[in-house]
Amino acid sequence: MAQLWGGRFTKETDKLVYNFNASISFDQKFFEQDIRGSKAHVTMLAKQGILTREEQEKILIGLDRIYEDVKSGRLEITDKYEDIHSFVEANLIERVGEAGKKLHTGRSRNDQVALDMKLYVRDEIDELDAQVKKLLYALQKIMEENVHTYMPGFTHLQKAQPVTLAHHVGAYFEMFKRDRSRLYDIRSRMNTCPLGSGALAGTTYPLDREYTAMLLKFDSATLNSMDSVSDRDYIIELLSALSTIMMHLSRFSEEIILWNSNEYQFIEIDDAYSTGSSIMPQKKNPDIAELVRGKTGRVYGALMTILTTMKGIPLAYNKDMQEDKELTFDAIDTVKGCLALFTGMISTMQFKKENMEKSAKNGFTNATDAADYLVNHGIAFRDAHGIVGRLVLLCIEKGISLDELSLDEYKAICPAFDEDIYEAISMKTCVEKRQTLGAPGPSVMENVLEENRRYLEKSSIEANRGRRF
Repeated sequence: MAQLWGGRFTKETDKLVYNFNASISFDQKFFEQDIRGSKAHVTMLAKQGILTREEQEKILIGLDRIYEDVKSGRLEITDKYEDIHSFVEANLIERVGEAGKKLHTGRSRNDQVALDMKLYVRDEIDELDAQVKKLLYALQKIMEENVHTYMPGFTHLQKAQPVTLAHHVGAYFEMFKRDRSRLYDIRSRMNTCPLGSGALAGTTYPLDREYTAMLLKFDSATLNSMDSVSDRDYIIELLSALSTIMMHLSRFSEEIILWNSNEYQFIEIDDAYSTGSSIMPQKKNPDIAELVRGKTGRVYGALMTILTTMKGIPLAYNKDMQEDKELTFDAIDTVKGCLALFTGMISTMQFKKENMEKSAKNGFTNATDAADYLVNHGIAFRDAHGIVGRLVLLCIEKGISLDELSLDEYKAICPAFDEDIYEAISMKTCVEKRQTLGAPGPSVMENVLEENRRYLEKSSIEANRGRRF
């Protein structure tokens, strides 16, 4: 069993204890980050005269070859090693000899794992941001194609007022824009380099921590070594942001599930994103939407776990913190998978526009506009509200919509109605009259779409530009 700390101990660790303590089964996930951090560390050590240039060159070549051998499959990461750090160091020593033993000069596993996790999370934030942006492009396309697609807007899951599909989908566009801004904030706040903090109190070697930070594309080095090795705030923030992304995906998934039902029939999900029933041949199930909705709780669980883990830990590093990795890896992979599948699903979904508009009419979503019509004819809104309520009752009794009432029936309840009531309560008029910023009217919606285009043309979160290692 390859370990970095055996000198103090006089006998082998119990195998069960070793396995319980080991992290190689999951921390091998940031193998690339460990190599990258080690290369930067060695480069800094040579710059400071702590290593010779010859030792630097040997170590860098050795690290590159380990990286290439692992990526090609010639070298396998196995549970012979306690963690990814011991795997890299043991293989380096085997390849380059004495120089390899100097890799760990001026650092501890505590600051090394803190660095690896930050590098990994930073890389994953960039990937998550790119995926959210792809989803935004898919939403924008739906919006651009459906500025005049009328549908009912809901409150309390009751039909309320007519909106457009573009307006409805635009609400989710705003949600996912906020998700991107949260990812950006987290990345900015976490972008300080912990390497050189040692176990908790720094080191006596003359390290240039700002140089290491620069090599690894951090904004600066951390300012407190105890905080550096015990900080997991950025993981908590990320899991919170991922939970919010999943909540947004889950809300939209719930609507897709409803829209796909026989009662709504607003959409047709592509066969590639649906499944059937083993005994009911008529079924076409929205499984992807249901799975996204279900996996939301899994990501919430990761957030609750890390909050619970961290709530009573004294400074500085404690082994409990090893529990941050598996749940973070799983949450990131879950969200990335859900984003990719959800984007594919909505990009191939067909909208049944006639059914949407018919549903808006039959749900009396134009009732408020009928009341506004009376207000424009000098009737107080409270009285107009009551008059239209009576009209709705009449329609319910007859099984028709407001558009289908005769003018005589309108006048029988209120003489102020005239022939132009039908134009006033048409879906087109109801939507087009709403021209305030943020409303579904087509002219203001075009302004929003143009604003969205400008937003999407901007660069994604600045991710490792010109990465050296």
